[in-house]
Amino acid sequence: MAERPASEETTSTAADRPPQGDLGRRIERRRRELGLTREEVAFRAGMAPGYLTHLEEHSTAAPDSGTLLRLAGALRTSLTELGGGHVDLPPGIGHAARAPRLSELGEQECRRLLSTHGVGRLAVSTEEAPVVVPVNYSVVDDAIVFRTQPGSVSTRGFGHEVAFEVDRVDDALSQGWSVLVRGPAEAVTDPETVRRLAERACTTPWAGGERDVWVRIEITALTGRRIDVW
Repeated sequence: MAERPASEETTSTAADRPPQGDLGRRIERRRRELGLTREEVAFRAGMAPGYLTHLEEHSTAAPDSGTLLRLAGALRTSLTELGGGHVDLPPGIGHAARAPRLSELGEQECRRLLSTHGVGRLAVSTEEAPVVVPVNYSVVDDAIVFRTQPGSVSTRGFGHEVAFEVDRVDDALSQGWSVLVRGPAEAVTDPETVRRLAERACTTPWAGGERDVWVRIEITALTGRRIDVW
C-alpha cells in the first residue's frame, strides 16, 4: 500500500488549532473509532478534505442539514448521534438489529479491547451492598490501574476480589462489545512503582481533585462478548 501524503491532520498540532466545537469533537471521535483518515471520510461524504478539517477544528463551523446527513452516512452513525442529541442518555437506546450475532471473545481480543483505556466500571462488595462506580483507567504491566481519593468506595476493594467492566455500544449499528475482569485489588504504595504508573498511565480522573491513591487490579480472569450483525 502506498504511503498516504501528509495532510493537515498529521502536520498540525493542538497548539496550532483554533478552539474545537462539540460537533468537531464528535466527528473526530467517530472517525477515529472507525479508523478512518479525513481524506477517506471526505471522499465518502463527497466533500473536500479541507472542509472536513474545518468542521473538525473550528467551533464556529455550522454545516447545513445536507452536509450533516452525508457525514452521518460516511461515519456510519445517525444525525441524532452526530448532533449530540443522545449526550445525556445512556448507550443502548437504539433498536436491536434484525439478525444479531452474540459471540464470545478470546483472551487476546479481550486484552486488546481492554488496553484501549478510557472509562470502566468497578464493582466492589461492601458491608451494606454491592457498589459499582465508574473510573478512568489504564492498563499498565498487564493490570488495571487508576487513581482515587483516600477513603473512596474504590479503596474498599483493597485485599478483596473485585470485578471491572468496560464496554462499547454503537447505537447507530446496534452492535457493541463488553469485557469483564476479575481479580484482587490493592493499593500501590511503593514510590518507584507510583512514579512508573504516573509516567505510563494514559488517562487522568475526569472528576479532578486530589486523587493520589493508586489502585491496581490484577487480571486473574478475563472474559468478553461481542454483538455483531449478519
